[in-house]
Amino acid sequence: MARTTRASAGGELGLHGRVMSSLGQGIVEGDFRSGEILDLDELAEGFEVSRSVLREALRVLQSLGMIEARQRVGTQVLPRERWDLLNPQIIAWRGSGPDYFVQMRELIELRLGIEPVAAKLAATAMPDEDIVRVTSAGLELVRASAAGDGRAFLDADVMFHTVILRSAGNSVMAHFAGTVEALLRTREDERRFTITDYTPASADRHDALGRALAARDADAAYLCSYALLDATRDEFIAEAALRMGGSGSLS
Repeated sequence: MARTTRASAGGELGLHGRVMSSLGQGIVEGDFRSGEILDLDELAEGFEVSRSVLREALRVLQSLGMIEARQRVGTQVLPRERWDLLNPQIIAWRGSGPDYFVQMRELIELRLGIEPVAAKLAATAMPDEDIVRVTSAGLELVRASAAGDGRAFLDADVMFHTVILRSAGNSVMAHFAGTVEALLRTREDERRFTITDYTPASADRHDALGRALAARDADAAYLCSYALLDATRDEFIAEAALRMGGSGSLS
């Protein structure tokens, strides 16, 4: 069955996890369209699993807002607007599918409303040991950019933003760190280019933000964070237009 061949992927997952991952990715990629009623017998046969395993996978997808089981209707695929779009699992699925650039724009715009405030708060609330961590991460971003080391750059980027969000003294912002990490990790796919022509300037902006935090300058930290994310948004829009030949949509 063509739509379920991905079930064998992800050996670290349990059986129901592999089914869940395949179905979730299939929904994201449009193999199962919004409004479609899933044929559970066909899915169980295609995945070569029991109905109990399939039900467990569907239960997770329902908790993510991707499907809904309704009496006398069946299990229906829900539109993207109903999904838990901040969940790291959905972020990973969208990040490896055709929604990559759309998701990047959407979540960077959300980050613009959160992370500059977090940086401003962290400038005064951040413990000294976290100042050391964030400034070290900023320097590592500059080094990795110059060396063309995409893996090191990505790891330092995750560390940099995670430390700031978790040091703002706000538990909701700290929770958002997991969403940001999941978004950044979508660039681990070798098809995505972590090091680009934009990277040196981005590394310098990170370093400037780290120095503002080290100086405990709340206003400068806010401005540096906003400038960093605003430029990143523009870069992804430009990259999307280039990859799509200028005809793609980010909405």
